[in-house]
Amino acid sequence: MNRVAVIDLGTNTFHLLVAEVTPEQKIVRLHEEKRPAKIGKGGISQGIITDEAVARGLSILSDYGREIAARGVPPERVFATGTSAIRNARNGTDFVQQIEKETGIKVEVISGDREAELIYYGVRGAVPLPAPPVLIVDIGGGSVEFIIGNAEKIFWKQSFEIGGQRLMDKFMHSDPISPANVQRLYDFLAETLLPLTNAVHQYQPQTLVGSSGTFDTLVEIHALQTNPHFRLADRTHYELPVAVFRSIFQDLLTKNQAERLAVPGMIPLRVDMIVVACCLVDFVLRQYNIAAFKTSTYALKEGMLLQMGLAVGG
Repeated sequence: MNRVAVIDLGTNTFHLLVAEVTPEQKIVRLHEEKRPAKIGKGGISQGIITDEAVARGLSILSDYGREIAARGVPPERVFATGTSAIRNARNGTDFVQQIEKETGIKVEVISGDREAELIYYGVRGAVPLPAPPVLIVDIGGGSVEFIIGNAEKIFWKQSFEIGGQRLMDKFMHSDPISPANVQRLYDFLAETLLPLTNAVHQYQPQTLVGSSGTFDTLVEIHALQTNPHFRLADRTHYELPVAVFRSIFQDLLTKNQAERLAVPGMIPLRVDMIVVACCLVDFVLRQYNIAAFKTSTYALKEGMLLQMGLAVGG
């Protein structure tokens, strides 16, 4: 079998996937891990990765490097991507060089356009997309990718530097967030997302497909209300009724961090950014009159595997 490791160095989270590729081109997941690197914390709005964030990132990647080596993945089969926080930081190149020096992991810093493309391939591998275009959304800590596409192709895509950490820095000055700052956030999105508004007007997507991250947590919160044995990994895609989303969102808006963390399905990794992320989702659903809501458990790292010509399964 062909063993491979993929690392997604996100602004908030570093994701690791170690898998084996069978002769039938199926992927068998051997190890998955996500750790809160938070490399955007304290510096993303100033365009730097702080010393503390560098130390957190290097520590996690050192652990990942040992895990990858222990599982017998050769260096040429390790694929690591850096996204918003790294590509926009003045010291991003220095960070990437330090990673390779200290861990042996080579990081490719990708553009927002490339990030959106990989997310599309990941979502397409997880969700049976219809012929009419859908709006795919991936909310990271540094950037948010919007893709309009169907099962065959991408019609339009764009990455916006309005991820969860950036929105928190800009608008979440209290916890719970104030109604006035929610309105300021919506006004900011209305202005910033004008290119998306024009694309939605052109292609008329009726379904939103949320990619991993925040959307996984929303699915778990919903499912655990009725099924304490729910396992997200049992499927690659889920339906999330818009009314259910709005109910969860309104509940989260009234809670502080400790209260949100007590919600079944919430994880510490997501507890802070989920408020502004849900504001963004609510804005998109309302602004574009989208009535259907699906989620994909696949995102960028699965997209990388699929674009390498591998079929996800197993």
